Parts: sequence; C-alpha cells; structure tokens
Amino acid sequence: MKKLFKSLINRYPDLLEKEIIGSCETLLDVGCGSDSPIAQFSKKLRHSVGIDGFQPSIDKSRAKGIHSDYQLGNVLKTGEIFPPKSFDCVVALDLVEHLEKADGLKLIADMEKIARKKVIIFTPTGFQEQRAYDGNEYQIHRSGWEVEEMQKMGYRVLGINGWKPLRGERAEMNFKPKKLWYLISLLTQPFTENSAKQAYQMLCIKDL
Repeated sequence: MKKLFKSLINRYPDLLEKEIIGSCETLLDVGCGSDSPIAQFSKKLRHSVGIDGFQPSIDKSRAKGIHSDYQLGNVLKTGEIFPPKSFDCVVALDLVEHLEKADGLKLIADMEKIARKKVIIFTPTGFQEQRAYDGNEYQIHRSGWEVEEMQKMGYRVLGINGWKPLRGERAEMNFKPKKLWYLISLLTQPFTENSAKQAYQMLCIKDL
C-alpha cells in the first residue's frame, strides 16, 4: 500500500522525467520558482537553466542546486533572452495561469521557437483562483487554460492531481479531514490521468 501511494504522490515528477530524460539533454525552466519538480532529475541533464522574475525564488532554487545556471528576468522576454533552438526542451510549470491570456499565448509561441525537441506546460485545468502569497504578487492567477485549446495547439494532455472538485486554491483539499481526502484524491489519479477534463491540473506535451 505504501508503494502504491508513493507512486501516486510522485506521478507528476515521474511523468516529467519520463517525457524528458532519454530524449533531451538541455532544458530551460521558464518561471522556475524556488522548488521546481525538475529537481527530481535535473542532475541527469547535461545542462539546465532556470529563469524567474523573483530574486528570492532564484536564491532558494540555487541553494538547492536544482539548475546548472540561472537568469533573473521577466519571463515575458524569454524569447528575447534566449535564441531560437537553444534548448532541447523548454518547460513552463505552474506559470501560464499567472499571466494574462495574450501574454501566455505569446510565451508559449516563444517557447516553441526556443525548443528543439519538446515543450511542456503544466497548469490548472480551467481557471483556478489564487491570490498572492509569500509576498509574491506573481502568484496571482490571471488566466485559465482548457484541455481542448491545448489539444488544438498540438499538445498531448494528461490529467494530474486527481479529481478536480476535491481541490481548491493552491491545490488544497476542499474537504476535512484533509489527510483522508488527500489520500482519496491520490486514488483518483489513475482515472483522471487519461481524462484530463476531470483532473485538477494538466500536463501538456508538444513534440516538435
């Protein structure tokens, strides 16, 4: 039983690793934050760079040694900072929902120019309200993204973190006792993974 729950808890970073390691050697993590899930396997990459607009997040990530290098900068200027085809894989994990829709679409287009092999986006399924926290205004959610629109843009979409109605702001459980409902949420992951519309979040992968 412990093995089952451990595999379900790690499902998101495990899926990321499966998509990236073996096919990509270099990676750009756009909006890397302080604790990117890339940490699970970044040492297997030849080179990885994290870019973020919030210096304290970069400092925390650097202290953990997640990426080879870091860039402090506005993520909306990613396409100006990095040249075309400069990384095998470009990811934006928990980022596009923090941008206005037009800015998010521009960023995705820039990511697809920078990447040689693969673009990966992780975001809530639909709009999920979130306010600022930890003194970081960048944490506010400003847009929502749907499964169908990502598929129309050429992305494969997998559901993450279980059945959507069980979770609310910052992926916290909506019901008490939270530990019990967290376990229930984990158990719904296998059913929502291939039915992303029902999942709280979605992992979107585009092979170039």
